[in-house]
Amino acid sequence: MRFDGIIIGFATFLIIGALHPVVIKGEYYFGTKIWPIFLIVGLGCLAVALFAGNYILSTIMGVLGFSLLWSIHELFHQKKRVEKGWFPANHKKKGSGDTE
Repeated sequence: MRFDGIIIGFATFLIIGALHPVVIKGEYYFGTKIWPIFLIVGLGCLAVALFAGNYILSTIMGVLGFSLLWSIHELFHQKKRVEKGWFPANHKKKGSGDTE
């Protein structure tokens, strides 16, 4: 029996599940100015995926890297969802670079 697919599927499920609240909380506390962090960490994960000697680790790092890059897109969409009133705005947020 091969468990590679099960391990990768479960890791993907956890990654997507973890990044959803990270995007929401990140936008709430810091605004969209944190997008470069997602970019740098995402590209770093993709670099690790290229050089990882283990198939499962390489795959999981690739999934994490692209999920972080997708989170940049979601971060800006989260800002629009807040503006529409679908999520609460943080009025204490300072210097976010976002207009309210």
